[in-house]
Amino acid sequence: MAQPRSSQISLLDTPYYHCVSRCVRRSFLCGIDNYSGQSYEHRRGWVEKRLLFLSSVFAIDLCAYAVMSNHVHVVLHVDVKQTQVWSDYDVVQRWHRLHKGTLLTQMFARGDTIGRGQRLTLDNTITEYRRRLHDISWLMRNLNEYIARRANKEDECTGRFWEGRFKSQALLDEAALLSCMAYVDLNPIRTKIAKTPETSKHTSIKKRLESIKQNTPTHSLMPFVGNERQHMPKGIAFSLKDYCELVDITGKIIRHDKAGHIDHQAQPILQRLGISDEQWLTLTTEFEKHFCYAAGAEQLMNQFKEHTGHQRIRGIGKAKTLLRCA
Repeated sequence: MAQPRSSQISLLDTPYYHCVSRCVRRSFLCGIDNYSGQSYEHRRGWVEKRLLFLSSVFAIDLCAYAVMSNHVHVVLHVDVKQTQVWSDYDVVQRWHRLHKGTLLTQMFARGDTIGRGQRLTLDNTITEYRRRLHDISWLMRNLNEYIARRANKEDECTGRFWEGRFKSQALLDEAALLSCMAYVDLNPIRTKIAKTPETSKHTSIKKRLESIKQNTPTHSLMPFVGNERQHMPKGIAFSLKDYCELVDITGKIIRHDKAGHIDHQAQPILQRLGISDEQWLTLTTEFEKHFCYAAGAEQLMNQFKEHTGHQRIRGIGKAKTLLRCA
């Protein structure tokens, strides 16, 4: 039975979430349809471009993404504080980049005079827009509806393009966040779409590697800001170099016939995460298999269960073995 979104997202527990949208039709979202031979590869660019655009509108940061043949992975960071510092004008302008808004918000954006009676209605509307701009469901809706309409138009058909709802997993600690990001970034490697991270088209790891090569920051992705320290800037508390090396090494050992081993170069970041080589390999190849609505240390998963009203959450047993100190 489908769970209400309120039981899957708890900003009290974590701002980080892994979301997956899957295509419901036999025809592909992207890639080449083996049945008809038709290529939909160009649609990967649609999805990536839309994702990067939405991250510039919403107070939701893009940590990782991978556009696959019939599904899309994203790892998101919800920044509620950012919406609180936006002015009313900022909120309206951002919302109008996505939707027409109302007659009152259009008048406000133009600088027209707003009457007292109209102001109360306008304030309520802006409050709702402010809430929506940090709502994962609204971001995913603006991604999926846009792609569905465009794909249906190209396919000259109507009807549902995506499964009814996107899947959401709360990432409750650093180990869950980093392993899920690596899981997402390595999707093309596991499915043999690409051989190396730098050739994995339409993924966040490729975009990050390009930024390193060009020595330019990736403003569209949440940055890695190094280890915890005073006056910590906003970002993921690890080194980008460490993460890219870890993804590269992990990608080299993903094999169907052997469990493999992690190269010694990866040990510092794994030690900081508090997980062993074997645990890391399992997490980065089977993340969705072992966790449903949330992933993290056992104590954090129990807190999430309490805050979201779940009687039980699948994966707590695995959390004891995969997301514990090695």
